[in-house]
Amino acid sequence: MTDKKTKGLDALAQLAKEQGGRGLPPVHLWHPEHCGDIDIVIQADGIWMHEGTPIGRPELTRLFSTVLRKDPDGYHLVTPVEKLKITVEDLPFRAITLKDVEGHLVFDTDQGDTVIAGAEHPIVVETDPATEEPAPRLHVRADLWARISRSLFYELVERARPVEGRLSVRSGEAVFALGPVGAGVE
Repeated sequence: MTDKKTKGLDALAQLAKEQGGRGLPPVHLWHPEHCGDIDIVIQADGIWMHEGTPIGRPELTRLFSTVLRKDPDGYHLVTPVEKLKITVEDLPFRAITLKDVEGHLVFDTDQGDTVIAGAEHPIVVETDPATEEPAPRLHVRADLWARISRSLFYELVERARPVEGRLSVRSGEAVFALGPVGAGVE
């Protein structure tokens, strides 16, 4: 199994060299056989771990994030010839900055993605029924989402206005409900 893990990491490193900043690889077109699991965990706080140790090189986690895909059986790092299952404790990305650009909410993720909230990239807020804590997220690509940090959620709440009984924010033409007016998100 170690040989497959090493081979998988080597293949990903080679892919990074080939990509050279040209955008995201077409992981949706790649359908290799499942090669097994690799001991990579994306913790709930966004830290990427390999065999129990934090991956300290941001370039490497960025590379991994570009070949990450969520399939019905979980998250995988995918190359044209390999598919390795990893563990994601919450969501694979964190939205860490927010700015308003001409009426559009623009987020940056911890892995270098820039996402403009809108119909194709919605903001969704689920509320934990037991704690009533909001859990905001932003669609990044495919079936990959970013957890919106608490501080950014507070920024969204500050920008929000009541719309049909819901505290809502606008990004371009899209409107996203953050929660009911007067329900602790104020």
